[in-house]
Amino acid sequence: MLKDKCFKKVWRILKEFKELCKFRGWRTAESEDWVETGDRYHSFLLAKSIHPSSFRSIVTNRKCVIREGLTYHVVEASYIAWLFSETPPKDVVSICLENPEFSKKIAIYDLSPIAKGKNACLKFNYTDSPIFREFEDFLEKEFGIKVEELLSPTLAEIS
Repeated sequence: MLKDKCFKKVWRILKEFKELCKFRGWRTAESEDWVETGDRYHSFLLAKSIHPSSFRSIVTNRKCVIREGLTYHVVEASYIAWLFSETPPKDVVSICLENPEFSKKIAIYDLSPIAKGKNACLKFNYTDSPIFREFEDFLEKEFGIKVEELLSPTLAEIS
């Protein structure tokens, strides 16, 4: 039950963040979770968990579905942020550490502490995405959620 509440809260946070993005003049979609700035798409994927092989496939292909009216097309997502409502599998972070290109394009946010009543989020974000930085600021300012590094900077540098 608590985990379902966490998933719903993460969903609400993302929905409110997309509203802020619209206010800032960035393009978003009602039914998909992406933000467009210039010619770059910043995709948000909300998940409870994921199998490492599925994660690897998604981050390798970095596709984003865009709906315009009644038509759909697929674009390459410049960046992908994973919002996990449960602690992500360790292999997911390892996949990003093993491939420096993934670390530049993929952010991971572990929002599972919310299920335990904590206002905390663990992040793995070494991208240069201004949208993801804005998301982190939004978590702290609007929800009082403290965003902390998932890994120590030293460990991330070694990989």
